[in-house]
Parts: sequence; structure tokens; C-alpha cells
Amino acid sequence: MDGISDVAVGVKRGSDELSMYNNPNSGMSSMSDGASNGSNGNDSKKLKVDEAPPSRVIHIRKLPNEASDAEVIALGLPFGKVTNILTLKGKNQAFLEMGTEEAAITLVNYYTTVPPHVRNVPVFIQFSNHKELKTDSSNQRTQAMLQAVSAVQSPSSDLQEVLAAAPSPVLRIIIDNMFYPVTLDVLQQIFSKFGTVMKIITFTKNNQFQALLQFSDPINAQHAKLALDGQNIYNSCCTLRIDFSKLVNLNVKYNNDKSRDYTRPELPAGDGQPSLDPVVAAALSKESSSLLGKIPGALNPLSAAAAAAAAAGRVVLAGQGGSSGVLLVSNLNEEMVTPQSLFTLFGVYGDVQRVKILYNKKDSALIQMSDSNQAQLAMSHLNGQKMYGKIIRVTLSKHQTVALPRDGLDDQGLTKDYANSPLHRFKKPGSKNFQNIFPPSATLHLSNIPQDVTEEDLRLLFSNTGGTVKAFKFFQDRKMSLIQMSTVEEAIQALIDLHNYNMGGNQHLRVSFSKSTI
Repeated sequence: MDGISDVAVGVKRGSDELSMYNNPNSGMSSMSDGASNGSNGNDSKKLKVDEAPPSRVIHIRKLPNEASDAEVIALGLPFGKVTNILTLKGKNQAFLEMGTEEAAITLVNYYTTVPPHVRNVPVFIQFSNHKELKTDSSNQRTQAMLQAVSAVQSPSSDLQEVLAAAPSPVLRIIIDNMFYPVTLDVLQQIFSKFGTVMKIITFTKNNQFQALLQFSDPINAQHAKLALDGQNIYNSCCTLRIDFSKLVNLNVKYNNDKSRDYTRPELPAGDGQPSLDPVVAAALSKESSSLLGKIPGALNPLSAAAAAAAAAGRVVLAGQGGSSGVLLVSNLNEEMVTPQSLFTLFGVYGDVQRVKILYNKKDSALIQMSDSNQAQLAMSHLNGQKMYGKIIRVTLSKHQTVALPRDGLDDQGLTKDYANSPLHRFKKPGSKNFQNIFPPSATLHLSNIPQDVTEEDLRLLFSNTGGTVKAFKFFQDRKMSLIQMSTVEEAIQALIDLHNYNMGGNQHLRVSFSKSTI
């Protein structure tokens, strides 16, 4: 890529004229932003200059090598017309010219709170110092690209037809690799950039967290689907899979942490769910009405702050303040529950540090996780599940830590410290366990199975936990398998009883919930 000059970020140009030319070696357009010293265009030192003022030209950095022009254009499409593009392949950079400065401002505001990804790689977006892209009219590649862009965006284009043919204002959203909890509020913040979100219902189906989200207009739903399908909410996890729902209208009965109708803040909270704080309800009502009629993608400062907080993992359910890593679990079966059983079950979603069953209220316990994200994750997956025949309730505690009993004081073994447990699933950074966190399901994933253990051995072992084995399947190497119990409750019991079970020869069985069925 000799001959392509470097792009300096936010440096004042030496000339008002934008220098663009063809590289005779590559046939590519190139440009100079008025500074070059032969260093890499991604040099972080260049980021310390003042940010460029708003412009309809967007500078995109750190694109993956294989990124296509179409994928770069897709970053801009939801926000308005794209009028020009210039890619610097050797620099992993591109410039995108929007039809209006307003569209460019909306784009930059949005991607500041929801970092864009191309091919699962995060890219960096900011305003360029240039007010427009002037390309050499003889450059066939640029002209062909411009024609493609204008074809995509002309009234008779495929895109307009796709938008016009959007079948429903309701999207069905599936979250893959849900290592961090994704709340209803996070979804509202992300999707409201594309139009007015009217209603959301969240639920677990096929062992995956899913949501139905209704926009005021099908075109908004199509814009959101085009921009967000396949994107990650957090780094390397919580991937959005988006399709149109067959429903065209959602019927929301309750406003709580599982469902919400933003047009009807007066709805009740429903049985056993945290109710919406009246102040929050009023604010939501006010905000949803103030967003009506705004340009899709417009981001007000309040929403920006909320979206940034959500992205930083500081989301808490309405009426449940604080960011504690301690959970309060209630409605436990006090005849059966032990600190070890709680450690094993909650350990599926994080590294449990301490467990305390309350001395004067033995149907309740405090569980201290490693951090507030793990506490949120465990709460979102285990609240409402059945353990030892009782539906347990899981909420965030006001406590910041779980206290150990004073020296010499016997609390009947109700408090246990697991800080140094060898059974923590997530102590290794980058462990595969981070990618395999699923809601409780009837199907369990077994690993670390000794070579001489048969299907019959495992069926018998799991039947002895009090459940019925419905199906079984070995993986090819026979070190792993899937086993399906008849209910989720039976699977929870089997996991509690048999995770870390000694199979002989000091080989301990590993048990987790699976997203698959047999």
C-alpha cells in the first residue's frame, strides 16, 4: 500500500482542499487529512488531539481486514442517507459521508453509547475534520461504489422495498452467550435509538433469554433489525439475534422486570414481581411521550447517560437500588437446604464467596458473589426457579458483604466461606465457561467422564437423585454427554447432587445446564 498517506485524527488541515488521488498500485482512493509521518493510522498517540467538530463525514478506524464496503455503509444506513464512502484498506480505516450533519451527529451519539462492531470486531467512530468527501470523478471504483450506494437508497431500491414490506412492528430478540444480565431497561435503551419502543415482554424459551419488543412503526423495527442483528451488547458476549415476530401487537398485563407497556405506566406489577417505583413510572411515561415524534436515532442526554450506565453493567431493577454483589434468597426449603447446595447452584452463574443461612429465618440465605454482575446474572436466571420443591425468590441484598461468625462462635454450620474453593468455574480469565452460561433447563451437560463409565452407569446415577432420565447422548469422544431429565426442577436437583461427584480415580464429574435438547 505504498503511496497511501496517513490519516491524522482531528488535526487541523494545512489546506482547505481535501487531497484525494488514485494509488497507481492499488486502484484505491486515498486521502490526506493534512498530517503524515509514516506511522500507523491507528497510532493511539494521535487520539490525544482535540476532537473534530461535528461534520457529515465520519472517520472509522480499526476495521477488520476483510470488512467490505457494504458492511461499512451498513453502519450508517439506519441513521439516514449515505452519500459517499472512501476506504483505506492498508490502514483499516474508512470515511463515510452522510447526507446531513444531523444524521452524522445522531450516528456518532448512538455509537458512543453502543460501540459498533463489524464482523464481531469493535471499531472506532468519530467526526472527521473534513466537511465533505471530494473524490476524483475518474476513479471507477469510487463511482461504482457511489452508484451502489445511491441504488440502495433510491426510492425504488431494495432497501426501501424491504423497509416498506416490514411485516410487523414487533421484533423477536434472542440473546446468545448471556454472560452478563440483559434487563428490559437495557433493551429499551438500545432499541429506542431507532424509534419509539411501545412495549417489551421478556421470557425464557428453549433455555434462552428472549424478548418481544414492539415499535410504534414497522419501519423502525426494520431499521433496528438491520443495524443490531448479530451485534454484541457487551464485549464478546450477549449477542443479539433478531427476527420479526408473527405478532403485530403485544398484550402487556403487568409493568415489572419481565414486561412493560411504556404507553400505560399505571399497570399493576403483578404477582410476586418487583413493582415499578412510582417516580420511575412517571419518568418513563414522561420520557416515552417526549420521544414520540422525534427522529429515530435521536439520543437525548438522559438516555445517553442511562445507556452508558447500562453498558457499564450498572443496571439495577427499578426499586432495587445499589450494586451489591450480595443476594438475598428467600422461600427456601429449610429442612433440605444447606450452604453447600446453594454454593453449587449459584456457582453456575458466578464464583460464590460466602453463604449464610439466616439463624432466625432458616428459609432465607445471603449469598456473596465475586461482583455485582455475577449477582445480577444469578438473580436473573434463578429467581422463580424450584429448589427442593419450593419456588425460590432471589433479590439484591442491601448488604455489601456476608459476615463470618465471630471466633469461637458456633452458628451450627449455617455460614460457609468459599473464597478459596477449587470449584469456582470462572476464576480463569477467558475460560470457556464464560461462553457456556445458560438458564436452568431440563437438559444437563456432563464433562470429565472417565473412559470406562457407560451410558447405563450415568442413567442410574442421575435416576438416584429422584428424577426420571428421559434421554441421553454421548459426545464423540465420550468424555462429555447430554442427559435430559423430565423437568427443570429435577435437573436442578441432579446438578446440586452430582456436580463434582467423584467418579473414581479422582475424576470429578462436571455438570452444567445446556442450551441443547436431545
